[in-house]
Amino acid sequence: MKMKIVTYDGGADGSTYLQSKVQLFDRTGSGWPDVVFGTPTDVTWASEATKPDARPFAAPLDEKLVPQSTLDEFAKGSLTPCEFDGHTYCMRNDIAQVLLWYNKSLMDKWGYKVPTTWEDYEALGKKVAKDHPGYLVGSVGDTNSHESYFWSGQCPAFSLVKPDTLRTDLRDPKCTRMAKLLDDLIGAKAIATQGFFSQGFAENSGGKVLMAYGPSWYGQYLFKAGFKTPAKQIAAAPPLAWKGESTTATGNVGGGVWMVSSHSANLKASTDLVTWLTTSDENQAGAPTYPAYTQAAKAWLANPANRNYFANDVSEPFEQAANEVWTGWSNTRFSDSTAWSSVVLPALTSGKSLTETLPAWQREIAGEAKSQGYKVVDQ
Repeated sequence: MKMKIVTYDGGADGSTYLQSKVQLFDRTGSGWPDVVFGTPTDVTWASEATKPDARPFAAPLDEKLVPQSTLDEFAKGSLTPCEFDGHTYCMRNDIAQVLLWYNKSLMDKWGYKVPTTWEDYEALGKKVAKDHPGYLVGSVGDTNSHESYFWSGQCPAFSLVKPDTLRTDLRDPKCTRMAKLLDDLIGAKAIATQGFFSQGFAENSGGKVLMAYGPSWYGQYLFKAGFKTPAKQIAAAPPLAWKGESTTATGNVGGGVWMVSSHSANLKASTDLVTWLTTSDENQAGAPTYPAYTQAAKAWLANPANRNYFANDVSEPFEQAANEVWTGWSNTRFSDSTAWSSVVLPALTSGKSLTETLPAWQREIAGEAKSQGYKVVDQ
């Protein structure tokens, strides 16, 4: 198959460049690409028409393009960001399910048990701070830290109750209990307010990270590439649960999507390409990050390049977490990171607690949502 590949100006939070291009193509009536790789944020506009007589850029894949049996084989909830008005407008390439990372060598040496609940995590964090000052069990200082903690905590910060109505309620107990837990660990100096990816962190503190709550790509891209932690020290454990709660939920930090253009003259070939890219072992086994398609994820986990670095078999925690991503943190027309980065991170740096910053964070999210045409509710 002969292909013309074009790169465009995009980012982790979607691309207004691509959106403007599609608006232009809709006006001129030609120029649409057959297939696009983007972020979930891109699907929010690509699933809607840009003008009354236009059709949405993204084709509804569930309408006789991709068999339902194929769509059903993606990790539970992983296609939720693709779903609008009852249709599926994209196929997820990869997911970044959040789980517990820990330094097994140090945990074994110090006789610590790997926590399974948030309460155990907090207790261990305080013990570590006392027994081994300077060692950390996490960080809240990165632009995506809220996705690891507040999304995992099922905090209704970005919850679409209707397609045009966003609920953001940071007074909800599921938000306040996570904020309090993190505040206590920050106070104990067990959790850093400086980001793992911030300048100087790897050099000064990278060797003192005992645990990290974060995405499946942390193993290769934070510990191995960033902190240069030697092989066979870092292990993964399943997501944490709250004591007394029967279901475990986790967050997600990243993952791209493939869309097929509804204007494509080669709809079948375009759909076949996107299906192959997302579901084939051949393509996905060597992919840099964890595939969203369950069968391809098994091939990925079987690849020595994705497992040899770790101190344990990460397959089970990865597979479990992939099916526990909470779907109540919605895919919206604006990035969930802007308000966190512009309001919460500076507040933490200035010494304020997360608890006292929640109202300002909520106001900022609500303001952004309104500017994007959402009606905002806080109940």
